[in-house]
Amino acid sequence: MASIVAAAGMWFYVDCVLVRFQAADAAAHNRPRGNLSDLYPRWLGTRELLLHHRNPYSEEITKEIQQGYYGRVLDSSRPNDPKDQQAFAYPLYVVFPLAPLIGLPFDAARIFFHWLLVALTAVSVWWWLRALRWRLMVTGIAICLALMLGSFPAVQGIKLQQLSLLVAALVAASAAFVAGGYLAWAGILLAFATIKPQLAWLFVAWMLLWSASDWAGRRRFVFAFALTMALLLAGAEVVLPGWLWMFVHAVGEYHRYTRNQSLLDLLAPWGFAGKILAGAAIILSARLLWNVRRSPANSMQFGRAIALVAALTVLVVPMSALYNQVLLLPVILVLLRDYNMLTAARPATRPVFFLAASCLLWPWMASFVLTAAYLSLWPTWAVAHWQLVFYATFTLPLCTFVLALLPVRREYC
Repeated sequence: MASIVAAAGMWFYVDCVLVRFQAADAAAHNRPRGNLSDLYPRWLGTRELLLHHRNPYSEEITKEIQQGYYGRVLDSSRPNDPKDQQAFAYPLYVVFPLAPLIGLPFDAARIFFHWLLVALTAVSVWWWLRALRWRLMVTGIAICLALMLGSFPAVQGIKLQQLSLLVAALVAASAAFVAGGYLAWAGILLAFATIKPQLAWLFVAWMLLWSASDWAGRRRFVFAFALTMALLLAGAEVVLPGWLWMFVHAVGEYHRYTRNQSLLDLLAPWGFAGKILAGAAIILSARLLWNVRRSPANSMQFGRAIALVAALTVLVVPMSALYNQVLLLPVILVLLRDYNMLTAARPATRPVFFLAASCLLWPWMASFVLTAAYLSLWPTWAVAHWQLVFYATFTLPLCTFVLALLPVRREYC
């Protein structure tokens, strides 16, 4: 019951408090608001390419995307206009999984994709539990489902129709298939997850290392992944020759106008400190993962390694959007499962666990308070204090990453 109340409070907060503040702020600053669906730029680019043979990376398509996404074309002379141009900055082969939607009006495609993300986010809980070899009772699974679907990253991703949730589900399914011994299917799914390369490349690197460590038994994963990637890349080249250079240029432009930073960049007090910390995190994780590369797929060690890669991805990916934190789910599950073992072996970790638990629970507690205030006599106060939910935004990924290192170091170094 508590998990259902927490999830309901988060959805109400987003719909009635956060959205109300954003709409009022946009009106006050003459900032455009259209459909605000992250699916729209990809859907429109896919439709125009496959139906009308137009280049989705072109400036003309970008302006048409802005017309729908923001309600009008952005004007650089207006200082309050958004900086994100919403250009088509994905690998071209994203059009293949989105192709079935282009025959639908966008409103219908949006509703379908909304519920698809809800379903995939829910089933990803089960996939991660299988990958981690953790068998929960039905009640435990139900609690995990409610809290996952009621977490702010999931709610934000579902509301925006963000493809990050699709990628997170593909990674979870791939991990579950690996744990079940279906290596070919795992390779195919992970290849499709590269539609967002920044979220997938660390998982790909780890899985290739893991596969190479027992080539005879694991080569099916590499063959399936490589063949699927070859088909995706070749198919994209057939549809739009020379797309790769257009994509590279689009990514460069995207980082130029959004100035996206990783979580470590935002936390670092100066200059290149964030890049240095990210490099250190990658090197430390690589060293620890090297020691578990021979672990069988159905072992708890393999699940812990996947969780570490997920935590590292959230920490170093050059984008601090909160919906990417759905990838913290396997890390949180591992830490819940292994809490007694870790704290018994290292009592000094208990304050870090307490801090991580506090950061995990804080958004639900804050959204509950703001929802209660909104429904009583203080709706204006609730809207004015909308930012309370985000006070633990950057602390949770950092704490979970530090704790995710512990099982690997404890048992395999």
